[in-house]
Amino acid sequence: MSDPNQSWNDSAAAQPESGTTRPEDGAASSEDLDINSIIRDRDLYLDQLHRSRAEFANYQKRIKGQIESDRTYAVSNLVTDLLNAIDNFERALEAARAAGAAPIIEGLTMVHKQMLDILAKHEVQPIEALGKAFDPNEHEAIAQKPDPSVDAGTVVGELARGYKLRDRILRPSRVVVSTQ
Repeated sequence: MSDPNQSWNDSAAAQPESGTTRPEDGAASSEDLDINSIIRDRDLYLDQLHRSRAEFANYQKRIKGQIESDRTYAVSNLVTDLLNAIDNFERALEAARAAGAAPIIEGLTMVHKQMLDILAKHEVQPIEALGKAFDPNEHEAIAQKPDPSVDAGTVVGELARGYKLRDRILRPSRVVVSTQ
């Protein structure tokens, strides 16, 4: 059986030259120009492919991070709405303590602890304010009060407790700040 490449080579050798110079003559043929053009196109497309793959990988990472963030902070709207109800519950608990209703106080205290435990389960933590230096990132100053027993700028009263979800502030603490 004969080699198929051999017959092609024989037929190519039998064809007359079409007026182009041969590579052996030192000049580039149109075939060489076509090959160089094809190589440039190939390199361009390969570069575009690599860039597209890198962009897609970055897109996947960005979306994965966004999904994780959305999942982490999905409860923030619900918790923000519940915080006012918890504040009112705490006021009711204080009123019951002032009235001296011991059995009611015990029950309300247990429910209050359960609500705070649920918040903690979802990584919602209260912001500690009393006795700390005023931090505008975590505290909202509602009033100022002269207090010589502490340094100026120290939180001396808390009107409403603040909460944060992981590192994100859901509601700043509403505080009274000392002055000199």
